Amino acid sequence: MNDNEPRRAAVAIILRILPPPDYPLPISSGPSNLADFFKLDWVNAKESRAEILFIHRRKGDISEINRSSKEAHVAFPGGRMEEGDEGGHYTAMRQTWEEIGLDLAEKDFICVGQLDDREITTSLGKRLLMILSPFVFLQVTPNSISVDPPPETTIHWIPLSKLVRQRSIWSYVTVDVASRLTPKHSWVKILVRILVGSMQFSAIILNASWKRSDQNKNEKSQVDHNQVLKLWGLTLGMTLDLLACMPDSFSPSEKAPGSPTDYAFTPHPIDTEHAINLAMTPSLTSVFPRFSYPDVNFWIWVFGKRYREVVRGWEASVQSGGSNDKRINWAGTALNTFYAAVRKALVVVIILRALGVLLALGVGSWWLWGIS
Repeated sequence: MNDNEPRRAAVAIILRILPPPDYPLPISSGPSNLADFFKLDWVNAKESRAEILFIHRRKGDISEINRSSKEAHVAFPGGRMEEGDEGGHYTAMRQTWEEIGLDLAEKDFICVGQLDDREITTSLGKRLLMILSPFVFLQVTPNSISVDPPPETTIHWIPLSKLVRQRSIWSYVTVDVASRLTPKHSWVKILVRILVGSMQFSAIILNASWKRSDQNKNEKSQVDHNQVLKLWGLTLGMTLDLLACMPDSFSPSEKAPGSPTDYAFTPHPIDTEHAINLAMTPSLTSVFPRFSYPDVNFWIWVFGKRYREVVRGWEASVQSGGSNDKRINWAGTALNTFYAAVRKALVVVIILRALGVLLALGVGSWWLWGIS
């Protein structure tokens, strides 16, 4: 890999459909394509449930901003691309095997496509650190697949229906802006924290809205009800991107260059209980933060015209089934334009704060001299 190129990573977004309890399951292996999969009786059974896999890393997770033992931030299995990896698809499968012992190369799974790449940045989007590629896998068999995660990693299968707007319970995660703008252990950090406050990222609380009472009987529950599982940030953004594709099923399409599969997210309505209405899904912009100071949010709005245009184009593309502008990385473009507005807003706010301090000092000095 060229030293000038950003590092790359990949994650696996794993979906399954859980048949109703005691449903008579077929003996034969799963189908080799999606068209046949969505015709299966157990898939279309009334009480079947679509689920998505999240993991929680108790130790060593750089996304763990809040270290409180009562708050757990979930992610998708995955990690950095290593020398010798054949591509992002291979990286996602290798990392999933190494992290939780789930072999996505088995016939129980098929890769159904890839979501837009994510750019992982620092300094509010100013410096590119890594490009993350999310690959979507579907389990095409109804049986429970065993996993073997290390003790510090827990597995959580969450029903997709619990992520829709009407059923999800929202909270937030607070992130210190100063930690992203200033060096560690710097006195400037305190000044920046006073000037611009903190950021609040929207988060979905997972285990508050669902208990595993009807869990697959072949699996052991790993839910710690003393912890609050929170879905936010990069993982929330990829999840919302996936949910935006859910009203349409997957159908055969022309193989994209470098794609590991002949399937992509394309419009193909299906009559199934697992389809999610787009109007019920959270907004794609839920991943973007708000600031604790109202004037910062105001100036972001002032400078955010380009960002709002991108979001409208993104939502129009999703509603049209993504048939237009496929070459546009909507998530990356929206993120870049949002943080461009944030950087301009923070400059204005800091200048206005500084002018206010200078004015206050000037008025104070004039008053003191006037009475002396």
